[in-house]
Amino acid sequence: MFYHSPRNEPDYSADGSRVCEDRVTHGRRESSFVNVKETPRYIENNEISKDELFSFFNSELKRETPEEFIYRRPLRCLDMVAVEGQFTFTAEHPQLSCAVFFMAEPNEVISVDYDNVDIDCRAGDFITVFDGWVMKGEKFPSSQDHPLPLYERYVDYCDSGSLRKSVRSSQNVAMVFFRIHNAGSSFTLTVRKHINPFPCNVISQSPEGSYTMVIPQQHRNCSFSIIYPVAIDVSEFSLGHYNNFPKRALPGCAESGDFVQLLGGSGIDTSKLLPITDLCISFTGPTHMKIGCDNTVVRMVSSGNYVSRVSFSYRVLGSQELQTIKLNNVEDFCFNN
Repeated sequence: MFYHSPRNEPDYSADGSRVCEDRVTHGRRESSFVNVKETPRYIENNEISKDELFSFFNSELKRETPEEFIYRRPLRCLDMVAVEGQFTFTAEHPQLSCAVFFMAEPNEVISVDYDNVDIDCRAGDFITVFDGWVMKGEKFPSSQDHPLPLYERYVDYCDSGSLRKSVRSSQNVAMVFFRIHNAGSSFTLTVRKHINPFPCNVISQSPEGSYTMVIPQQHRNCSFSIIYPVAIDVSEFSLGHYNNFPKRALPGCAESGDFVQLLGGSGIDTSKLLPITDLCISFTGPTHMKIGCDNTVVRMVSSGNYVSRVSFSYRVLGSQELQTIKLNNVEDFCFNN
């Protein structure tokens, strides 16, 4: 479990173009720098790389506070929030390309409430909540896996105003994009977390853990994304009416309508990742795999006719394991794509 500490939060330059994040690793303080470039509206083609995202995850993301205490702190132009509380941004100068990543536990969703908004929409200011994450133009969850059409995943304060002051995510991650032209303009966001009884589409906070994904007779696709090279064990799965059969992998899994995919690659859009294997009906090979990709995804596709379930555990790979995997023909594409 991670704990958020203000001492380990990123620091930003006066013009908002650079972020330095300090973290302590094995007793050593390390720093990494992020360049923030002005981008079009919604700032979808941000230049946040996997290394910056690793540094977010490696930081202490949470903070223990009494339930009656509301955690408050200033919000930065580029920020990561994994704790409930109130976060206020006040522009000291024009900030034209800002983004905040929100994250919760796998079994939680996030609500973002607009409070005390003082921006000039007619001058081009905006605050937009996105249901998911966007990095370098790629979206999680992908359009194929999200229950809403893409246009409904954006909620712009200037378009909705007082009609919709609260937005709730469909999964454990969300984002806010904002642009402010005038110094002194400000807004406050109240972030809360809510239990999700049937989580679907998750980005893992941790480099190791175990998880069971269940789709209760719904025609949908669900993904569990691990943004680390990992060793993964699929320990149990029951998919559709094949749950009493022994495990085996077949090349025509997609035709069954109920199956599990292991995907790998460097981005966050599951539709752009490369398939490692499909699991359906039964599985004769080893359930243990080492995948050297920056992003490993367990994706379950359900026809909606049955209750689908898959259980797995995972851990981050060590440097020696990664060197060995480079020689493995199955996972070699992770290093060449």
